[in-house]
Amino acid sequence: MGMNKKHLTYAVLLGMLLTLLCCQASLGQPVLPRIEIGWNNTDSPEQVAASLRILALITILSLAPAILIMTTAFTRIIVVLSFTRSAIGLQQSPPNQVIIGLALFLTFYIMAPTWSEVQQKALTPFFEGTISIEQALEETEGPVKNFMGKHTRNEDLRLFMKIGEITTRPGNFKDIPFHVLTPAFIISELKTAFMMGFILYIPFLVVDMIVASTLMSMGMLMLPPVMISMPFKILLFVLVDGWNLVVKSILTGF
Repeated sequence: MGMNKKHLTYAVLLGMLLTLLCCQASLGQPVLPRIEIGWNNTDSPEQVAASLRILALITILSLAPAILIMTTAFTRIIVVLSFTRSAIGLQQSPPNQVIIGLALFLTFYIMAPTWSEVQQKALTPFFEGTISIEQALEETEGPVKNFMGKHTRNEDLRLFMKIGEITTRPGNFKDIPFHVLTPAFIISELKTAFMMGFILYIPFLVVDMIVASTLMSMGMLMLPPVMISMPFKILLFVLVDGWNLVVKSILTGF
């Protein structure tokens, strides 16, 4: 009896569904609104130019993460912090979210004077309507290029200028194109970060060597040295106030 009621319920539901489908087919498909992308009043060149400026601004905003990473101190900071975690021997502590968050806030701290200058010279006048977007972009280039140029090695800069066939000697950093200065700045930051990472590895490497030699002299060849040296490396890092020293080295480097 229970099975018959269950089958009857399924039959009623199926009938209602078929009825709704038939009603929809008899009434026709619903008309959906169309989405159109275009410009109204295309006879006005000013409105078309304004729309193109907005499109260019949206494109620049979509590239903001790459600009933040490649033209600021973020590259050096995140590499040094990653080296620090690897030198201690920890794989997931601190987690990646903490490392990236710390790198972002240190980047904001280091770049604050540069961004304040950009705001005074470019953003505030642009929002007040005293300068155009082209002038605002030109005023933005100066402080950013000055920061990048101060931390770019001459060898890296000469490399990209030679490949780019730029023979004229620039008078200042503002005269160097972005496509030349940005890659030179990035590889300079990577070299500096790797040098700092090598220095960070030395004390922890000494601890590993001491622990490995001690275990070998005691005949404990089957005991992994990493298991014993890990607590000593963490203790050493805490006793010397390691995070303070690492962050201090990063900040003083800029």
